[in-house]
This record gives sequence, structure tokens and C-alpha cells, in this order.
Amino acid sequence: MNIWLVMLIAGLLTFGMRLSLIYLFGRFEVPDALRRALRFVPPAVLSAIILPDLLMPSGHLDFGLGNHRWLAGLVAMLVAWRTRNTLLTILAGMIILLILQLAF
Repeated sequence: MNIWLVMLIAGLLTFGMRLSLIYLFGRFEVPDALRRALRFVPPAVLSAIILPDLLMPSGHLDFGLGNHRWLAGLVAMLVAWRTRNTLLTILAGMIILLILQLAF
């Protein structure tokens, strides 16, 4: 019962926070400087989550050819840069990672 209560409260809090921001942004004009700064939040958060796993799979910095995640990440970055297609980027990274893990 406790887990359901925690999930319900967390869901309501998340919904409330998002709704309040949507409601507030509709009520006043957001300064251009803040609007430009907020555009960089998702890439910064995503980088903070992904890069440690790509660059330090065994607890230390590894740019070697034995780091399959790093190589798959490089391929995914190249695909993202050339195509600007999120689905293709994810698929390319996952396929390269799978190939590298099966081959080596």
C-alpha cells in the first residue's frame, strides 16, 4: 500500500509542478535571456546523464578502442550531426554497440 501512496503523491507533485509552470508562463512574458538560457537545459542534463556512462564504463576515463560504448557514442554523434534525426541516431548507436559487443 505504501508504494502506491508514494507513486500517487509523486505523480501529483510532478503534475502540479508542470501545470504550475505552464500556467505561470501563460500569465507573464518570459525575458528573452531566460528563454535562450532554458533552451540549453535539456542538452546539458542529457549530457550529464550519458557522458559518464560513455566515458567511464569501468570507473575510470577510457577513450580506448576497447570501450564499445564510447565508439557507439561517437557513431551516434556523427549520425545526429549529419541527419538531425533522433530515431536514426538512437538506432545507429544501439546497432553499433550491439555489433561491437558481439564481435569483441
